Amino acid sequence: MTQTPQAPDRPSTGGWTELLITLAIQAIASMAVLSPPVIAPVIAAALGISPVFAGIYIGVVYVGATTGSLAAGAAVQRWGPVRVSQGGLVLGGLGLAMFCSGWFPVMAAGALIMGFGYGPITPASSHLLARSTPAHRMSLIFSIKQTGVPLGGILAGTIVPGLMLATGWRWGLAFVSLACIACAVLAQPLRARLDAQRDASTTLGLGKLAEPARMVAGHANLRALAICSFFLSASQLCLMTYAVIYLHSELGFGLVAAGFALSVSQMAGVIGRVVWGHIADSGLGAMRMLALLTLIVVLCCVGMALLSATTPLPVVLILLAAFGATAIGWNGVFLAEVARQAPTGFASMATGGVSAFTFFGVVVGPPIFALLASMAGTYRAGYLAMALPMAWCCWRLWRNYRLQAS
Repeated sequence: MTQTPQAPDRPSTGGWTELLITLAIQAIASMAVLSPPVIAPVIAAALGISPVFAGIYIGVVYVGATTGSLAAGAAVQRWGPVRVSQGGLVLGGLGLAMFCSGWFPVMAAGALIMGFGYGPITPASSHLLARSTPAHRMSLIFSIKQTGVPLGGILAGTIVPGLMLATGWRWGLAFVSLACIACAVLAQPLRARLDAQRDASTTLGLGKLAEPARMVAGHANLRALAICSFFLSASQLCLMTYAVIYLHSELGFGLVAAGFALSVSQMAGVIGRVVWGHIADSGLGAMRMLALLTLIVVLCCVGMALLSATTPLPVVLILLAAFGATAIGWNGVFLAEVARQAPTGFASMATGGVSAFTFFGVVVGPPIFALLASMAGTYRAGYLAMALPMAWCCWRLWRNYRLQAS
């Protein structure tokens, strides 16, 4: 891989401007992706299909996101992180508008286009933050930025159902589509300053898609982080996808109680992202922090498998809070470490290559979990099976820390 020399960094504003714009873009992009599943039962009833389409939709989106993340490195070098983020928002808005058509081929194409737009958002923000954030608070700043993902889910869950009731599901999603365009427009005044280091001579093409993968494959620490992110993202999606079903169908929870338990895990994930970032920056370090988080995920997976209908509610809620704080809260510390390990000026490319593994875990993790649960006749089997690769991740991350420390 040929690495283009980078221009010296501009004087930083402390990273706060970059943090605010990347947080806003991340939240709106996440809101767009998560809006259709929030009202999936209504869409399914209107179109005469099963609500299971929501799972297929997420899979299609993340197939597109995998490709988009691989293209992000070269795109950021050519156009700059703000312009790439604006393009991602426009693609997200366009894809969501296409999804409103109600015609399945157009809906599928819209979901794929949304994924193409969503994939580059994180690599572009990593490029901005790696360039502007002081080294001693990278984990915290990256973690705060990553709260945009669950924040987008909260926005989708609180705003879209009300819009749907007032205007119908199509107009409700159309409003979110317009919000994507509005956010892209609002970012424009920052473009000249934050994209000043772009290199218009950078070429684009299919061959560029392989460069992030080659960078990750040729760097031992990035390679280990990428593989671990595959399993971490799979565990995150399995928690969010199957926890309510497991609590309701096997433990006798009502749907309202099961939904509340899941919301506890989501809120713990938001809090965890910030707390883990602060702890990592305060002396524990990112690799040790990630190793500890994966260890807790292992224990939570085993704990989920050991739950029964007689388990006291406070114990269930504490377990789900711990599970959410770790399985959802790891991303910020992780992305900060990817940016640290990346060659200077290539944080977006490294993040894009690693994110491809992360998104692939989202695509294949939940179906494999469902297959294992179906074969065993219980979701407990899925959680137990998930503990095994997470234990390997814990060992691998700790080994990386020991090698760096020696």
